[in-house]
Amino acid sequence: MNQEYRELLIGCGNRRVKILFEEDKKEWANLTTLDFDPDCNPDVLWDLDNLPYPFKDNYFDEIHAYEVLEHCGKQGDWVYFFNQFSEFWRILKPGGNFYATVPNWNEIWCFGDPGHTRVINDGTLIFLSQEQYKIQVGVTAMTDYRNFYKADFETTYLRHAESFMFSLKAIKP
Repeated sequence: MNQEYRELLIGCGNRRVKILFEEDKKEWANLTTLDFDPDCNPDVLWDLDNLPYPFKDNYFDEIHAYEVLEHCGKQGDWVYFFNQFSEFWRILKPGGNFYATVPNWNEIWCFGDPGHTRVINDGTLIFLSQEQYKIQVGVTAMTDYRNFYKADFETTYLRHAESFMFSLKAIKP
C-alpha cells in the first residue's frame, strides 16, 4: 500500500483495532485517529458534533467509526444526520469506504447506554443513496431529502452480529 493511502478512525477511544476491512487491507495504513477526549491521545482532538471536520476534501481512502455514531446528533435531527454524512462523503476520496458498527436497534445497549442519542439501522442507510431515492420516492413511503442532501453512498456490506456492521462506498463524479 502506498504512502498516499490514508485512513481515519473517528471516536477512537483507547482502542485501535481495525474491525471491518477488505481482505488486502487488514492493517492500518497512515492512520489518523480522532476523538474528543484528550486522555485517548488522538492525533486530532475534535468533537464529532462540530461540523465541518478539520480535513481536506477527498483526503481519506477509508473512514472507520466503531460504536461512535450512536453518540452523535439526536434521533430525528435529519439536518445534522445528513450534514454529518455529507462531511464523511466530502473527506472521502471517490470510491472511498466508510466502515461502521453501531448497536443493533433491538439490543439492550441501543437505548440502555445513557450516552446514546440516535439509532442507525438498515433503513437509515437507504437515505444515503441517491439511487434509492430514484427507485423509491413516489413508490414507497420514503421521504425525499434530495433537495437538502447531495452526497451519495452505496451500501456495500450489512451484517447483524453483536453489533450492526456496515460499509458504504462514496459515489462521486
